Amino acid sequence: MKFREIISGEVAGVDEIGSGGNFGEVAGGRFAGHKAVIIRNFDDGNRDRPYAHCLVAGLAKYPKKVIRKDSAKKTAKKSRVKAFLKVVNNSHILPTRYTLDVDLKDIVSVNTLQSRDKKVTAAKETKARFEDRF
Repeated sequence: MKFREIISGEVAGVDEIGSGGNFGEVAGGRFAGHKAVIIRNFDDGNRDRPYAHCLVAGLAKYPKKVIRKDSAKKTAKKSRVKAFLKVVNNSHILPTRYTLDVDLKDIVSVNTLQSRDKKVTAAKETKARFEDRF
């Protein structure tokens, strides 16, 4: 195995993002370093985006560490998360081996990102499902 093959991703499988439910890390932009769940993958692209991309829902704010002496009110506040929805180029996602069993396909689609109102309501529903899971 040559060094060039490992870097290009042919052996490491970097080009294979995976299907819905897989976790990835956003590599660039406002949410760089944040974990995101891949909802739908577009390998061939489409007319608007002629490159491989995917629809992701991620965590903009993570839950804080909860300790035993915290009150129930403080525990509830520390357990809050904030979600984001985004269409990301496949080269800007670092896939991980982890998956998430929360189904978000019925809430989030490409059409929900078209208008601001639909996106906000979908983000709130995603936040609620993430908080139920965590």
